[in-house]
Amino acid sequence: MAQEYWLFKLSNCSSPATGEEPKGSDILNYFESYLAVASTVPSILCLMVNFLLVNRVPIRVRVLASLSVMLAIFVLMTVLVKVDTSSWTPSFFALTIGCMAILSGTSIIFNSSIFGMTGSFPMRNSQALISGGAMGGTISAVASLVDLAASSDVTDSALAFFLTADVFLALCIGLYLLLLRLDYARYYMKPVWPAMFSGDGQPPQDSPSPPLAAARSSDSSTPPLRPILKRTAGLGFCIIYIFFVTSVIFPAISTNIESLSRGSGSLWATKFFVPLTTFLLYNVADLCGRQITAWVQVPGPRSKVLPGLALLRTCLVPLFVLCNYQPRVRLRRVVFQSDAYPVLFTSLLGLSNGYLSTLALIYGPKIVPRELAEAAGVVMTFYLCLGLMLGSACSALIVHLI
Repeated sequence: MAQEYWLFKLSNCSSPATGEEPKGSDILNYFESYLAVASTVPSILCLMVNFLLVNRVPIRVRVLASLSVMLAIFVLMTVLVKVDTSSWTPSFFALTIGCMAILSGTSIIFNSSIFGMTGSFPMRNSQALISGGAMGGTISAVASLVDLAASSDVTDSALAFFLTADVFLALCIGLYLLLLRLDYARYYMKPVWPAMFSGDGQPPQDSPSPPLAAARSSDSSTPPLRPILKRTAGLGFCIIYIFFVTSVIFPAISTNIESLSRGSGSLWATKFFVPLTTFLLYNVADLCGRQITAWVQVPGPRSKVLPGLALLRTCLVPLFVLCNYQPRVRLRRVVFQSDAYPVLFTSLLGLSNGYLSTLALIYGPKIVPRELAEAAGVVMTFYLCLGLMLGSACSALIVHLI
């Protein structure tokens, strides 16, 4: 649905029922790549700001403010669904990219703050949070399919999709306010910040030991960055490279892989192939990979196998490129002549991304002293966003070279 909606809005057509194919343009052909860059670049700056604000601005303020801005952006996008933008398509494109940049920045502040907060919770809570993120992607993909099947008008589908997002964001605000009242959450959310950082190592923490009392005089100080980077460098490399490979492929390359039977005119080949084999399958596989970490947590945080497995995912890039990616200008040969191949490769992409990235992310806040857990969580999110930014930039290059 999302791809068809943006294709319609940026094709200079005032009606989806015209039956005309949109004219090719740089905006249309590379919109996914532009969107990926706009979604990741602002994240780095916002993460830096969030790290500086860890001990200066209460986490509830950061979370509620970011959720409110996200809700406002989605309300604006919902209104624009039914607005005829055919006479100002370039301006609509610029507005969309701007909204995505703001949305990306505020969402990363929200995500890094929440993930940093759970760094002081038992490890099972961090794992559940990361799995919940994948569940959100799966629900979004299912909603997109339902909208696509139920409505023949792409704008009606998009309207229902954005309205669903509005409702869920409003629900998130309410649930977070409820979280602040729970004794379990308040117990682990008590501030922990000694007057001086100790370099002594501490083992991973997954036990419900009570937090230490915080010194008020240090509430406004900035967490020490160097010891966090030193202890999390290996995991940081894994996270950066895992998400680099994933964002190179998804969505810029994977969403443009067409069914080999597209010429038959069947609904599977023309309407449901990409939503099912790309968005839904990837999110389900990603969710499964993240959920497996609730029962199996190998390799460990110091193992050399983890970065080895991250590097092994490089093989997935040429595998996707050699599927039926369209349009092909320079690399014309399609090696994998079956729709089963993108299904298999997407499953591997999602499973490996979910499992390996979750391991690295939940290990990070547990290998630093507890008073640095929230700041370490923000740093781990920084690694994630850096990988996404590098991957999305590289994906734009690869798309132009295919």
